[in-house]
Amino acid sequence: MSEYKNNIIVFSDFENLKNEIEKLRIELSMLLLERDELQFVICKNIETNYILKLGVIEYKAYEVQCAALRLKRKIDLIQAKKNRQEKVIVSDIEKILDIEFLEYKKKIDEQINKINEALEINKAKVLSNEESKELKKLYRKIVKVLHPDINPNVTKAQAKLFNNAVTAYKNGDLETLRIIDDMLGGSPLQETNDDAITRLAEEKHRLNKLLKSIKENIKEIKSKYPYIMKEILEDKEKLEQKKLELKNIIKYYNELISNYKARIEKMLR
Repeated sequence: MSEYKNNIIVFSDFENLKNEIEKLRIELSMLLLERDELQFVICKNIETNYILKLGVIEYKAYEVQCAALRLKRKIDLIQAKKNRQEKVIVSDIEKILDIEFLEYKKKIDEQINKINEALEINKAKVLSNEESKELKKLYRKIVKVLHPDINPNVTKAQAKLFNNAVTAYKNGDLETLRIIDDMLGGSPLQETNDDAITRLAEEKHRLNKLLKSIKENIKEIKSKYPYIMKEILEDKEKLEQKKLELKNIIKYYNELISNYKARIEKMLR
């Protein structure tokens, strides 16, 4: 009779752990969806919106700042030549400046590429509300079944399929997610029952640890660019204030550029 009771207790513990793990996997799939929604959709939309509304003026501000810094450096190089009583060859100085300001040029090009990308995204097809809901629903189902963090025993082929699902989700490719969902047939991956309660207890501990990590990850995403720009974009007054700040920066550096050019002209006479 005692052995029978022990078996009941063991079975009860086993079932309780299985239920707890299933709840953890559901919670984890929801958190992973929230994180990926933040990274691939919300933050991308915020950044695109920010670039379209402020990116061009930010680009101009950075461009004039770089131009002013380059002219100031040019003045220093010319003055150094004069101090050493050497002949000032402007073309040689420009070559030095090209090398020194290469990183600035790269950053300017990166900003141009971001503006181009934002313009392309802005022209892309937008999913309807129903399609967007279906996209999230399918993605969450796929995450629950194929995400390597939720199911460490996924095969290489299944991991590759999940990567394809992530790419499809990023691109709003509903048809691909439908195909992957059909392939899975709505069935979860088979779980092994080796080591029973011990393995389930370890899995519960692993999932709890992962939940904490994903929550921290979500918190971090919300604490930095581009998510923090959301407040500015949603407040017309703050948006206009930001534009005014950038315009004042452009004005300031344009005045510096005029002064630097006049100084250089005077130095080369």
